[in-house]
Amino acid sequence: MEKAWQARPQRSPQTVGRRRSKRAVWSGAIAALLLTLAGGPAIAQQQPSPTTLSYGELLKNLEAGKVKAIEVDRSGQRARVELIESGGTKTYDVVLLDRNPELVERARDRGIVIDVRESVDSLAAVNTLAQLILFGAIVAVVIAILRRTASASGQAMNFGKSRAKFQMEAKTGILFDDVAGVEEAKEELQEVVSFLKTPDRFTAIGAKIPKGVLLVGPPGTGKTLLAKAIAGEAGVPFFSISGSEFVEMFVGVGASRVRDLFKKAKDNAPCIVFIDEIDAVGRQRGAGIGGGNDEREQTLNQLLTEMDGFEGNTGVIIIAATNRPDVLDTALLRPGRFDRQVTVDLPSYKGRLGILQVHARNKKLAPEVSIEAIAQRTPGFAGAELANLLNEAAILTARRRKSAITPLEIDDAIDRISIGMQLAPLLDSKKKRLIAYHEIGHALLMTLLEHSDPLNKVTIVPRSGGVGGFAQQIFNEDMVDSGLYTRAWILDRIAIALGGRAAEQEIFGEDEVTVGASSDLKVVADLAREMVTRYGMSDLGPVSLEDPNNEVFLGGGWSSRSNYSEAVAVKIDHQIREIVQDCYDRARRLIRDNRALVDRLVDTLLDREVLEGEEFRNIVREYTQLPQKDYPETKRDRAAAPALLIQPPR
Repeated sequence: MEKAWQARPQRSPQTVGRRRSKRAVWSGAIAALLLTLAGGPAIAQQQPSPTTLSYGELLKNLEAGKVKAIEVDRSGQRARVELIESGGTKTYDVVLLDRNPELVERARDRGIVIDVRESVDSLAAVNTLAQLILFGAIVAVVIAILRRTASASGQAMNFGKSRAKFQMEAKTGILFDDVAGVEEAKEELQEVVSFLKTPDRFTAIGAKIPKGVLLVGPPGTGKTLLAKAIAGEAGVPFFSISGSEFVEMFVGVGASRVRDLFKKAKDNAPCIVFIDEIDAVGRQRGAGIGGGNDEREQTLNQLLTEMDGFEGNTGVIIIAATNRPDVLDTALLRPGRFDRQVTVDLPSYKGRLGILQVHARNKKLAPEVSIEAIAQRTPGFAGAELANLLNEAAILTARRRKSAITPLEIDDAIDRISIGMQLAPLLDSKKKRLIAYHEIGHALLMTLLEHSDPLNKVTIVPRSGGVGGFAQQIFNEDMVDSGLYTRAWILDRIAIALGGRAAEQEIFGEDEVTVGASSDLKVVADLAREMVTRYGMSDLGPVSLEDPNNEVFLGGGWSSRSNYSEAVAVKIDHQIREIVQDCYDRARRLIRDNRALVDRLVDTLLDREVLEGEEFRNIVREYTQLPQKDYPETKRDRAAAPALLIQPPR
């Protein structure tokens, strides 16, 4: 007997739970059926059955006037009669004849209406149907409760299982042809796809498949889109998961999920595992990040071991994406785990042109809309922002009931994304005139200063977010892409940012300046400080005194003055103040010397509310000789820079 018991196969907890759930469901259903069937006769027994009365006695009582009411069933064979007696009323059952003319005639003479009621058989059928419906409802409730209990039990058993989405053949609908603007990244990732499709061509010369590829870049540049394109091109099993799905509040769960993920991946090799936002689980250990979360660190340790530990993971390629590579653990970034770091940066002009062409496929553009002009106007835009730009333009087109997107919708969409939504014009003449002088101060310095970038447009139409108006420059894209700004350009940029405050003080006096220049002053402070402490463009000499990468989340301190003494800090403050004051004096002098021109420009702006760059320069040429610059022929020839904004005074 003991041998027979030992030979019986052991059942898993899941099997036992399922069998117990089924047994409980059937037990509950049978109990509900018995209760329902037993309840019907009990209810029927509680209802007293009426006394019988012969047909002749009914006629006699009818003649005597003792009949109060008569109810005949639909079959015409039985009737229920209510008689008036000394103690009150009493109900009797009467079996009728096939024909009852005298009953109808005598009841009519007595003024008694014969009602028709349902037969006893019909009432029984209705009662049975109601019992069956009640039984079905009870069974449904019992099954729903037991299923939820079984599901919760199953989730508890699978708590440590991986939640990665698995596709045997990833059909994302996205290929490399659908990804534009990141040609260098596509070229490196194309090698991974080729290795998966034709590994013999690489292994024949001793090449090994990369174990990991880390996609690094700002938000919206297309890192996740590239992973979808790899999945669509490779045609191999594809696992996708977010880094946050590994970490739970219980220690050990994340590590268990990592083990389960790589076990499934090894069983389906060669395959691709894509981990989005890997910084959620791969942050540097021992830097106080996340409050010393043991669960996160155990998950990271398990991930490091699975990627390159004692046992290899041949045929499994890890592709991860993050926009914060500086917070990742150094052990995660070394070769052997992530052999390649592919930078997905902001697109250049050619990249923006390709991205716009991809997203313009399903947009109805007017013939006068130039994709090349849009690409030139949008330096610094990521791929997601370019897609949003065309979508906003399409929404504006539909709102204005146009059949195709025109250049006006493109201009409004760019302004809406970079500055804010256009609001109704100001009606207060005093506030409107103050904002006009402020913006003309910016715009005039953009036009008169020799090393500044030219003006694109100036407007006093308010925008959402408290923006009362703006003056917009046309930045040189070559300078923006290379980052090679000259000292003269930075000084002119500081003077332009101070132009609004300078115009307020020259026109309205010291006591009438407003808080509208708050954002301009922040730009001034940042540029002047970087000139002194980072670029070596001051009397302190060509030294870099501050490290911009000294971030607190990498274990560093908050102080940015650790590289110099307090005496040098005082000199830095003096140099910053001197640079700002010189630029401010130059801005005030230019506005003071061209006061008639400023008044003319303000009157024109108040009347028109928007002045384009070329129209603005034509007015300036009537009063002064412009410095030699590379002025664009039209406002769409080159890229519009972020605008200098003004918030209306409170």
